[in-house]
Amino acid sequence: MELMSEYEWRRVDVLERLEKGGLTVGEAARVLGLSVRQVQRIRWAVVDEGVRGVVHGNRGRAPSNRISDEVRRQVVELWRTKYERFNDEHFTEKLVRNEGFSLSARSVRRILREAGVAAVRKRRPRKHRRRRERRAQAGMMILWDGSRHDWLEGRGPLLCLMGAIDDATGDLLPGAHFVDQECAAGYLRVLLEIAEEKGLPLSAYMDQHGALKRNDDYWTLEEELRGEQDPTHVGRALKTMGVEIIYALSPQAKGRVERLWGTLQDRLCSELRLAKAATLEEANRVLEAYRPEFNTEFAVPARETASAWRVVRQTLDLRRACSFFYEAAVYNDNTVHIGGRILDIPPGPSGRSYAKAHVEVRQLLDGSWRVYHDDCIIATAPSTEVSELRAQRRRKRSGASRAFRKAVERFDAAVLKRRRGRAQPSSCGQPASRLPTGTPRRLRTPPPFNSFLKRRPKQRQAKRGDRIAGRLGGDRIAGR
Repeated sequence: MELMSEYEWRRVDVLERLEKGGLTVGEAARVLGLSVRQVQRIRWAVVDEGVRGVVHGNRGRAPSNRISDEVRRQVVELWRTKYERFNDEHFTEKLVRNEGFSLSARSVRRILREAGVAAVRKRRPRKHRRRRERRAQAGMMILWDGSRHDWLEGRGPLLCLMGAIDDATGDLLPGAHFVDQECAAGYLRVLLEIAEEKGLPLSAYMDQHGALKRNDDYWTLEEELRGEQDPTHVGRALKTMGVEIIYALSPQAKGRVERLWGTLQDRLCSELRLAKAATLEEANRVLEAYRPEFNTEFAVPARETASAWRVVRQTLDLRRACSFFYEAAVYNDNTVHIGGRILDIPPGPSGRSYAKAHVEVRQLLDGSWRVYHDDCIIATAPSTEVSELRAQRRRKRSGASRAFRKAVERFDAAVLKRRRGRAQPSSCGQPASRLPTGTPRRLRTPPPFNSFLKRRPKQRQAKRGDRIAGRLGGDRIAGR
């Protein structure tokens, strides 16, 4: 006899009491939670079949909707050959779309576990974190980052995926692409394609990577006088477009884009493996084809249907804004030198020369060069790049700039020391200052650090004579 459950043994006990007259049919129905008709049916089944009459008739039978052994064998074989290391959900989608199966993810998961196939991604208990509410409208904020990973799983070089998502919807935005390293050129390309296809966002949430934020301590003289460093190339582009910059202080703060990388490192790696991509160009083609499928599967509607994407104004040149920016002075031979490259400037209107003029040099994302003077293009040059596009090395602080900064620091220290000495009383009870209380003391401003270069010989001789006379005393000064 098959093993019976505790509930079935309870039915047997109630029916025995019913046969002995200890319970009526109505009382037995209330105890078992059944109708009177059901109790009568089970009672006559026990009379005919014995204790087995309380067991359900489908016990031991195969269900009519059971997945056949042949289908189970095909599912396991497809996972081990064509769709190797796909996760359960992704594998189920491929079975339904490409192989013609009609299975649920739960059924596929059960089939794989019964066949001894372990889960690809280990699930860990989630840590408690305070959730940041999504933005209400699409285009209010984008989150972008780069993810360096073995995307090709040993079939090719290590690559870095650069991309951005919309905070309100989770859409993987245009411009996502693979590069060798996370760099300013990758961020500028993402920003350019987003602006061309979607428009301009209101804000951008990002980490403090060196391509996004200045993390060095080099200050030019102009930056010291202005009190702030020049932005990076990406920061300048965002400022030109009027996009607010928000820096994240930890990876968890930009959790949505970090979860994006986790999902893509699973699903996109499987797509790249399925397409047998082994180069950067092949990986970018697979990514561009997979992006609409990703958005269909994971994007969510925004809380508000109105869009916050801003239209690009006609006066804004996107290619110029999303490019590398340099300032330079034109040499006497009407050339500009940038990073070891020489750009020739043709004559201007009426044969005008641009010698000693300060110009703006731009290197576009296709590698070509433009030279601007008063917002007008005065020279262009073709691309000379043979490797990955990179920003030119920033000049360090000049010796003159360092000397000026030290002179300012010494002057500030001297002023502070004199003010503190004036405020302290002397040991005899008299004020330390010889001037009456409340009389402003006139502090002598130190000469510029390079003033000795501008002093004339006669002035130097006169000052030397004054110093000598001072040593000899006032009598000789009067009689000289």
